[in-house]
Amino acid sequence: MNGATLPDESVVRDALATVIDPEAGMSLVDLGLVYRVELDATGVTVDMTMTTPTCPVADMLVAQAREAIAAVAPPRPMGVRLVWDPIWNPSMMTGVAKDHFGWS
Repeated sequence: MNGATLPDESVVRDALATVIDPEAGMSLVDLGLVYRVELDATGVTVDMTMTTPTCPVADMLVAQAREAIAAVAPPRPMGVRLVWDPIWNPSMMTGVAKDHFGWS
């Protein structure tokens, strides 16, 4: 590693907020799909989920999440893990997403 400063969690979450789920038209963050962002001397690890385990764009969204993190945390190692616990539900969305879908 080259000693570059590791960004804080808010910077990584802001980067992930640029990744839009094409089916929902909302960001991963607003949809509540980002469960955990961990930053330490070894790099960045993100746990995220999908709205359903059969999501047809899961691979694309994970790849875009990796690209977004790499843009703010180069050249750190990173991991983006798909997790299914807890199971996603609409209560995990931000107020912006709930308003968008009329669920507030």
